[in-house]
Amino acid sequence: MLLIRSLLFYVGQIISTILFAPLGLLVFPLSFKTRYYIITRWTAFNLWWLKICCNVDYEVKGLENIPDQACIVMCKHQSAFETLALQLIFIPQVWVLKHELLRIPVYGWGLASMQPIAINRGSVIKSFRQIVTQGCQRLKAGLWVIIFPEGTRVAPGEKKAYLPGGGMLAVKSKANIIPVAHNAGHLWPRNSLIKRPGTITLVIGPVIESTNKSAKKITTEVEAWIETTVSSLPNLEN
Repeated sequence: MLLIRSLLFYVGQIISTILFAPLGLLVFPLSFKTRYYIITRWTAFNLWWLKICCNVDYEVKGLENIPDQACIVMCKHQSAFETLALQLIFIPQVWVLKHELLRIPVYGWGLASMQPIAINRGSVIKSFRQIVTQGCQRLKAGLWVIIFPEGTRVAPGEKKAYLPGGGMLAVKSKANIIPVAHNAGHLWPRNSLIKRPGTITLVIGPVIESTNKSAKKITTEVEAWIETTVSSLPNLEN
């Protein structure tokens, strides 16, 4: 049944993507905030559909920690779930993603209309420069900048070095950071078709200030909070 329910979820996700991808092009003349609201109806549908098909729900803790002014969000990356959930929490937002995604016909074009920070992962130095330059522009425009500091999805219980891009952006922009931890990887594992039923916990941490700190110190503080918090969350596979 888990396989059947998971396949049903993907059918709905594919159909909704086919419908919404061209919409991303049609709404391009509208303001960014209006485009963002319309396109994230796809996100809202998929989270609802995930609950209906796979009985995967989530709870958010620490909403009171979100400041009024947009800043940098650095989040644990375990699955595709957090890329959806964060869109409905930090509004409006942009993501740091691979430039190759923008080349996908229709889907990539619609994605480009959401002003992502599309980096060239073939050059580490160039990608960091893109994050800092374009990130400062997005922050000045009042947009939340979402960064997954590990750079890729990491399975629960495993650890990968935190990259300095987010810390470098914080130093240059003087923006603060919101750390986010969760345990989504237990129910929506990376590279897995199966979605296990349960309730994901997503925790929004207190603001980490960037004033008078180096990029390394900021990254270390973010990593310490996220990893400590993740280790305290329930192991949903048990």
